[in-house]
Amino acid sequence: MADDTNVLDQLISQVQDETLRGRLAREVDLLRGSRRFGLVFDRHLPESVRLADHPIRKGLRVALRDESTAETWTVERFTDRTRDIAVLSGDGGERSISDLVVVREFGEPIYPGLRSVERIGNGPAVAPWHVVINGENFHALQTLRSTHRGRVDLIYIDPPYNTGNEGWIYNDRYVDQADRAKSSKWLSFLERRLRIARDLLKPTGVIIVSIGDDEHHRLRMLLDQLLGSNNFIMNAVWQGGGSALARHHAGGVDYMLIYGRDAEKVGRFMDPKPFVPEMLRLVADALSNGSTPEEAQERLREFIKANKRHMPEGVTRFNNVDSSGMIFETSDLTNRLPRPNLRYVVTDPESGKRYEPPSNGWTVKKAIMDEWIAAGLIAFGKRPRKKKSLEDYARNMPVPSFTHSRNTANAHLQTILGGKRFPFPKDHEVLMRWFRMAAPRDAVILDFFGGSGTTTEAVMRLNAEDGGTRQSILVTNNEVGSKEAKHLREAGVHPGDTEWEACGVFEYVCRPRISTVVKGLRPDGSRYSDGLSANVEMFDLTYLDPGMVRRGREFQVVAPLFWLEGGGRGERIEVVPDQGWMLTDAYGILFDIDVLPAFAGAVADAATHGWSPVVLFVITDSPAEYQQAVERLPVGIETVQLYEDYLSNYTINTAGGAR
Repeated sequence: MADDTNVLDQLISQVQDETLRGRLAREVDLLRGSRRFGLVFDRHLPESVRLADHPIRKGLRVALRDESTAETWTVERFTDRTRDIAVLSGDGGERSISDLVVVREFGEPIYPGLRSVERIGNGPAVAPWHVVINGENFHALQTLRSTHRGRVDLIYIDPPYNTGNEGWIYNDRYVDQADRAKSSKWLSFLERRLRIARDLLKPTGVIIVSIGDDEHHRLRMLLDQLLGSNNFIMNAVWQGGGSALARHHAGGVDYMLIYGRDAEKVGRFMDPKPFVPEMLRLVADALSNGSTPEEAQERLREFIKANKRHMPEGVTRFNNVDSSGMIFETSDLTNRLPRPNLRYVVTDPESGKRYEPPSNGWTVKKAIMDEWIAAGLIAFGKRPRKKKSLEDYARNMPVPSFTHSRNTANAHLQTILGGKRFPFPKDHEVLMRWFRMAAPRDAVILDFFGGSGTTTEAVMRLNAEDGGTRQSILVTNNEVGSKEAKHLREAGVHPGDTEWEACGVFEYVCRPRISTVVKGLRPDGSRYSDGLSANVEMFDLTYLDPGMVRRGREFQVVAPLFWLEGGGRGERIEVVPDQGWMLTDAYGILFDIDVLPAFAGAVADAATHGWSPVVLFVITDSPAEYQQAVERLPVGIETVQLYEDYLSNYTINTAGGAR
């Protein structure tokens, strides 16, 4: 309907051609009917990825493994029964399958499996198994939508910040600052994954997404659209530096956007230990009972020492008490970690006195120090350093907010791996803080931008600290950094080659990190620690032929999926037993419908003794036989038909539906 206050309607009314004017008006009305207020962005074509592990089959799109051309072809047939030589469409000719790699678009059906690459049972048999999946996270999320729909308590992700500097990949190409569509590509990239992730959350579930300044505003609007603005809980601020100038020049702040699947069902979201009020009360009580400020300061420092592991670093720095009873901090320009490049002489502009650097160097680069001096923020000689009170800190910092140096995460990872292998890892202590606040002690915690594996370490350490039984599911990939990838390609090495894969983040960083933390031994055999009491298994995401799955030829690779759907705990059914069925504490599989009475009896006996399995799988192609099994099994236990439900799930998932 025309509106004479609308600029577009006024312009249309000025069109002289009546037919054209009518057509334009109708098109505008159609656009108005479909337009949504909020975040509007160009949705880019579905991503396509090269799947080095995917079997070459007739009808699939393929490219050359050596990346000598970006052209793709369809496999039309094979020259003989060995299937070693494929005949390609167009001008592709005949190619050895060893020279080819499958290219799949998101939206095409995939049939995933999990191939175990390392299994570390270092914890009690009843403890949860932490799971690490190396693979394309969109496909891994599709897999988890089958096994964990509505079962995840907390999702934490740290996606690419899209600054244009980190070189994240879209459609197998790095996206940089010069790409005019980098924001819309980034939003398309995240939207596809977040839509699936939303389905994984429990009604009481929470998602935390880390982000920087560049895309914070867009990400919040995207999350508003996907989860509902009414489910927004908190915008937390992570301060990694000290003063305002340090924040501006040393990396800024990070944000954590926090939403609930249904915010009304999420419990009170707060730090269980409000340290600031406790510290203020401790000092006030000490002084009112006759203690001197020095004695109150000593009690304060004992309190901080006892609780430091759980306290934000920004709070621990307030460890001084003056004669008036004020709790305060004073600036410290000395580095905790050695920084040889920050050793330079500082000159007092008033007195001309020169100050040599401390043994570890200053905390900032010389250019920043010069700015601080010019702004009068540096105290020289005996001039008193400016105090900041704990009350001012609590009142003036954005709420909720916390301060924690980013340097500690780098140093921690270097200590684990025996060298620097990964830039800017997440901090496990920061994640422990948020996991402690946002999820129960038996939570399932998912991170599908797993990178170096910090989330898994954080969950394991938190369990060791408080006796929790949290389970982490971490999805990472074996992506090679842009600089390293360039060097490898120049040397004739390409994705899928052994040398290339050895340099990827999963093989080079994540896997050795988690193995070292659990076992206490680095890959070179040197001792890191006594290890952790935890169970963890690492998998490669694989791609299967549906025909082979239907015929039961891929059971060993799909078996971990059934184990995961049963909770990923305890024994895994990996072989077909002679008796035709098997039952664990968590799940069961009926392989032969002829032994249904024995299987049903075992399940009923388990239920009678109070340990009903989570899910039961029945292998049969016959709907009638499956229905017969369902009627014989105890009511209230989920049942799944194999392999029909497996195959249909991943077909339906391409359209975004549910099993």
